[in-house]
Amino acid sequence: MAKSAWKERNKKKQRTVEKYAELRSELRAKRDYAGLAKLPRNASPTRVVNRCKLTGRRHGYFRKFGVSRLTFREMALHGLIPGITKASW
Repeated sequence: MAKSAWKERNKKKQRTVEKYAELRSELRAKRDYAGLAKLPRNASPTRVVNRCKLTGRRHGYFRKFGVSRLTFREMALHGLIPGITKASW
């Protein structure tokens, strides 16, 4: 389980990215790299980390489901994800 401070920090970064998204796209279209450099660091979308919605884990993240591999496995075994079954042959 990730610390709640890490989760909150990531949410704050996401809000900053959304706030400056339009301005960033305008500056990129004008090729004004000096203007881009003056924006806050966290305005860049690459600063946001994909985290598991349930545990906050950042490694082993499945984009399609929004959870980590460990959470995905537990949910699949309990039948919480429709259409996903454990492979057996």
